[in-house]
Amino acid sequence: MPDPNPRNDTSADYEQFEKALLTQDRDAASVVTADIDDATARNLVSDLVDTDVVTPVPESRVLVHELSGTTFDSITQLAVFHRGWTAARDADA
Repeated sequence: MPDPNPRNDTSADYEQFEKALLTQDRDAASVVTADIDDATARNLVSDLVDTDVVTPVPESRVLVHELSGTTFDSITQLAVFHRGWTAARDADA
C-alpha cells in the first residue's frame, strides 16, 4: 500500500508535476454556481430576456430557457441552470 505522506512519495518528479497540472485543470474547469444571489440572478435573467435566450410566459408564471427548452418558475434556478449549461457547452467545445 502506498504511503499517503507526500514527503515519502518517491515517484518521479514528472509524475508529481503531471498530478499538479491535472488538479489545476479540474479546478479551472469547475464553475461555481452556488454564489448567485437574487440581484445577480435578476440581472442575468434580465440580460437573457433581452437577448431572447429566455422567454417569459406571464400566464403560466414561468420562464423558458429557449436554448435547452427547459421551463423554470424561479429566477435563481434559471440563473444557476444557465451558468451550468453554458459551462457544459463551453467544455464540449
